[in-house]
Amino acid sequence: MKNPATIRAFGVHLRALRLQKGLSQQALADEADLSRPTIQRVETAHLCASLDVLTSIARALQVPLRELLDFPEADAQS
Repeated sequence: MKNPATIRAFGVHLRALRLQKGLSQQALADEADLSRPTIQRVETAHLCASLDVLTSIARALQVPLRELLDFPEADAQS
């Protein structure tokens, strides 16, 4: 993985968005037509999500893809 800090920051952001929507990992996975382990691995930075997966997650959260990808990268330089 070339950018682990960014992947971790995205996972934190995804979890926050999911919780703001009041969704469990399973509920998000169901809405996005993904497996719960996929959501869990993205949130914990064990999986670098593809554009296809990101698009599915954004649609399931009912947010624009741009909003899904708009997250702070404070520790991305580490």
